[in-house]
Amino acid sequence: MRPSQTSFHGLRRRDWMRLMGLGAVGSVWPSLLNAAVAPGIKIRSCILIFYYGGPSHIDTWDMKPNAPKEIRGEFQSIATNVPGIRISEHLPTCARVMDKLAVIRSMHHPMTNHNAAAFATLSGRNPLKGDLELLGNDRNDPPCLGSTLSERLRPKPGVPNFVALPHVMHNVVVLPGQVAGFLGSAHNPLQVNKDPNALDFPSGELELPGDVSLGRLDHRASLLRTLDAPAQLGRAHASEDSMDVYSHKALGLLKSGTVRSAFRLDEEDPRVRDRYGRNKHGQSVLLARRMAEAGVPFVTVYDHQVNGQDANWDSHASVFPRHKEHLLPPADRALSALVEDLHSRGQLDDTLVIAMGEFGRTPKINGTAGRDHWPFCYSVIMAGGGVRGGQVFGSSDKIGGHPETDGVTPGDLAATLFWRFGLDPEDEIRDLTGRPYRLAEGRPIQAIF
Repeated sequence: MRPSQTSFHGLRRRDWMRLMGLGAVGSVWPSLLNAAVAPGIKIRSCILIFYYGGPSHIDTWDMKPNAPKEIRGEFQSIATNVPGIRISEHLPTCARVMDKLAVIRSMHHPMTNHNAAAFATLSGRNPLKGDLELLGNDRNDPPCLGSTLSERLRPKPGVPNFVALPHVMHNVVVLPGQVAGFLGSAHNPLQVNKDPNALDFPSGELELPGDVSLGRLDHRASLLRTLDAPAQLGRAHASEDSMDVYSHKALGLLKSGTVRSAFRLDEEDPRVRDRYGRNKHGQSVLLARRMAEAGVPFVTVYDHQVNGQDANWDSHASVFPRHKEHLLPPADRALSALVEDLHSRGQLDDTLVIAMGEFGRTPKINGTAGRDHWPFCYSVIMAGGGVRGGQVFGSSDKIGGHPETDGVTPGDLAATLFWRFGLDPEDEIRDLTGRPYRLAEGRPIQAIF
């Protein structure tokens, strides 16, 4: 069986049916595994918002008002609450919290297609295959950021180390960069595939069936272990992907009131829900905040891209109406609400927020009034976790085409993330052949903290 067929389930059909014998665990389970905890952890959690398709940096965070019209486009810039920093007129609520945001305007990498670019940004390293050759994940690929953290951080009982929501990203195939690769499927995310804005969310996925109590669940688990004992005796060492590991994780999640409660968005103040936006993206970002609050170290929110072409950021045509009418309003509202909410709850200092796409868009507007893929310079937003707000780090040239100062790579961003968790980016993980890889190939961006 190809690894891509089990990337998000990690179970063969036979194993899945056996796990179903424990009761109902739904379509998601935790990504928990014991690992040594690093000393001196500086943050408790990170929320990564990923704008699939690639937002136009020139029309959002790095506007070029003095460039020719075919570069600067239709949007105007507005003042923020930080003197001297201006951003797009279609980011009005973010403009009001600019004092808590840092804009990196010099992110860059060489990958021009969505699949390779997503892998580069979500793993912090360029793919082993070339730009145009990479289609999907391979079992031998390096892990994504959340999976690396899952392997390195000691989990809390019943709390996953890595959650992804509200869907798996697809671009014909499952987009690479979302899974654990050679670290094994035990470090894949707890994958949420429901719309948090739906009236029936969470649809009982983390609830026991009505006729199954926790005591009855424990009895079923004990019976399964008894039946499985002969098979276990035949193995010298149980694989980390083996059924007993998954059973333990599933049981831990089902028995965790903390995690089940985090999914209950109906317990949130309606005014808070309104502030995030009563839409799929807004409620997903709110759910991410609740997950972080429950103790999940790393939460990824994938924005849009599953409800038609206009719902993702890949604006090869009509870039201005798509950004103005479909994309920027919910993104602006949700990001600013998250930062304000974390701040008011006293959680911003120990929760790092990162918002980015896999690349930006071309400086020059094309013949269909759109902008094409452009990984050679784009913007990333950071807040919390010790970030000094109200600053711009790095700069692009006069048309937003290439970094002019302080170029930053996905490897640098990965190193920054691990460093903020108290991990040494130069520590090593090893692939299936024992080949060593540094946790991150770049260096922490310490200047923004």
